[in-house]
Amino acid sequence: MNEKIQEVFAAVEAGKAKKVPTAVQEALDAGCDPTAILNEGMIAAMDSVGAKFKAGEIFVPEMLVAARAMKKGVDVLKPHLASGETSAAGKIIIGTVAGDLHDIGKNLVAMMMESAGFEIIDLGVDVPKEKFVEMVEANPDTKIVACSALLTTTMPSLKETVAALNAAPFRSNIKVMVGGAPITQAFADEIGADAYTEDAASAAQKAKELAGV
Repeated sequence: MNEKIQEVFAAVEAGKAKKVPTAVQEALDAGCDPTAILNEGMIAAMDSVGAKFKAGEIFVPEMLVAARAMKKGVDVLKPHLASGETSAAGKIIIGTVAGDLHDIGKNLVAMMMESAGFEIIDLGVDVPKEKFVEMVEANPDTKIVACSALLTTTMPSLKETVAALNAAPFRSNIKVMVGGAPITQAFADEIGADAYTEDAASAAQKAKELAGV
């Protein structure tokens, strides 16, 4: 890997938000390919952060810091990339289901997915099932719908949301991902979701698999 891109990788991986934009600018000034800076420098660094998180070497705060640092780098890089390159992996609609007001986990998943190169449409919290369906209809190029439930009391709401998506005519074009503290693989299978992941790093990896990235 190019030395300047290596510096971008190291800065993102360490979550050095002040250093990342400078490192990206220096890589650009040295003539590095913007796409290589994005993929090999930043997205690869976030993959490494995700792997360390899964291994228990780092925790949620470090992951958030790295994702924020990457965002700062993307801001510098964006004008140098062909439009759409930063979201080349595809579009993901994400939200916390109706009745549930938790958003920390969802926000982290959204940041990790964005760091993996997806364009994110975040519907927020307490999202009715109809809203998920409407948003997919309004964005026919959506690849994945990610639904989160953080309370056992909102698991039925998650079930209804997935049922509504499963009944929609566009179902064959999308993948449905579910997650949240009380959710299990067995529950995901039972309600007809395509995938369940237990943490944000796994969610980003799974999204890449599902989208064929």
